[in-house]
Amino acid sequence: MPYPNEFEGFMINEIGKHTDFKKQTFKPKVFGDNDIDVKIECCGVCGSDVHTVTGGWGESPTPLCVGHEVVGKAVKVGPKVKDVKVGDRVGVGAQVWSCLKCPQCKSDNENYCPHMVDTYGAPYPKEADPNETISQGGFASHIRAHEYFVFPIPDAIPSHHAAPMLCAGLTVWSPLMRAGVGKGQKVGIVGLGGLGHFAVLWASALGAEVTVISHSPNKKEDALKLGARHFVSSGTEGWAKPLAFTFDFLLNTADMTNEFNLADYLSTLKVGKHFHQVGLPDQPLQDLKPQMFMANGSSIGASHIGSRPECLAMLKFAAEKKLAPMVETIPVGEKGCAEAIERVNKNQVHYRFTLVDYDKVFGA
Repeated sequence: MPYPNEFEGFMINEIGKHTDFKKQTFKPKVFGDNDIDVKIECCGVCGSDVHTVTGGWGESPTPLCVGHEVVGKAVKVGPKVKDVKVGDRVGVGAQVWSCLKCPQCKSDNENYCPHMVDTYGAPYPKEADPNETISQGGFASHIRAHEYFVFPIPDAIPSHHAAPMLCAGLTVWSPLMRAGVGKGQKVGIVGLGGLGHFAVLWASALGAEVTVISHSPNKKEDALKLGARHFVSSGTEGWAKPLAFTFDFLLNTADMTNEFNLADYLSTLKVGKHFHQVGLPDQPLQDLKPQMFMANGSSIGASHIGSRPECLAMLKFAAEKKLAPMVETIPVGEKGCAEAIERVNKNQVHYRFTLVDYDKVFGA
């Protein structure tokens, strides 16, 4: 395989045929002075990958290589790269570029840059790549990213654990940080899946008193193991009444909010507190009325991944606290990618997948 002119990846050629992965070559963006090429060791499988290849979030350009929880070794660094050298173990999450000039970028909010480039399925602007190449993700031999979005991985974190931290972990870490979650606070985590189990892990380790709200009663043992103090089954009639005015922060990680009785969830918040969404449903929320927020002055919002400083702080915290997510591994390949996507689609994962054995299919 020519390198660095072409990479290889397991790609989807038609959105909707979400298990039909084919091994193909693709051209990455033009290599820039601040770019880093990473030879991929492993990649997490995210719910976003499923929503993308199934078409749940709309159309995407094809052929498409998904995957945005990448860990590997830097094999090429641009002449202006400062903090990474060839051979370093690094990670890349759900963003590979931003302008680094706008007010958002200059205030550590580059994950809200209006010119940002997602790790896959997004065209680069001409200033980053004259060919306006479509970005491709981590179900591949290599990934090319701007140094600002390449993160050193602490030695204490195994690669297959670090990978899902780079999207799932960061996506819940950022709102927890921005809400100031810590000791003395009561936090509710809605949903115990790929995102939710990270949220419980982080919030508990930060010192909050965590309650997991889940429609799956059989997840109670895992919730307590991850650090939750309480578990509530949302399938039980009247479940929200004992929790009225309880939480300082309610983080929803489930992607079925469109099926919620949202008033029940809002009722569990203290006055003026926030219901925050990181689980994104395919369908819009129906019958959302301002009156729903009046009983306790609550609010609702959402967020997108996190910033570089937040990612570095999260990795440091996980390493120091020796926090380990619950991760299953699957060998990468046409069969492995299809199995992982289909099982995540059916919620048959405990609680995150990482694709491994990259050297076996892409070479050492």
